[in-house]
Amino acid sequence: MYRTIKYVIMSITITKKRFLFWKAFVCLICGVIGWVILKVFFPDHYFALYPCIPVFFFLFGVYYITTFDQFRQYAPKKLLSVYLGMKFVKMVLSMMLLFVYILVIKVHKSDFVIMFFLFYLMSILFETIFFCKYEQNLKKKMIEERKNENK
Repeated sequence: MYRTIKYVIMSITITKKRFLFWKAFVCLICGVIGWVILKVFFPDHYFALYPCIPVFFFLFGVYYITTFDQFRQYAPKKLLSVYLGMKFVKMVLSMMLLFVYILVIKVHKSDFVIMFFLFYLMSILFETIFFCKYEQNLKKKMIEERKNENK
């Protein structure tokens, strides 16, 4: 089992490691900031399922980068489609989660929706910045390779 875990950890690409590190960092920081704001400034609006919001976005980030990484390795020309498709999947899953919360839990509905929406925006902003930088680095590498080929 140790060898299996070691193999999985060693087989993670640098892009995936960076994405997961920064996604965890952003979710943790935003989660703590949101928790402090709710607990200190708006204690009546705090709801018990608040910690589930950053966890949802981190777990979706793990799924997102895993899918992206597989397509990057095996079908690199489909990355734009994967990027847009994952945005659609995130939107649908988010709407389903909000719908279930509103119908089943029925406590602090507006508070949950507002906090979820803020995390959704934070997540989209983070992923967009990350993948824009990824594409910029990819273009730089391609330009350098062309320069080296011409020498």
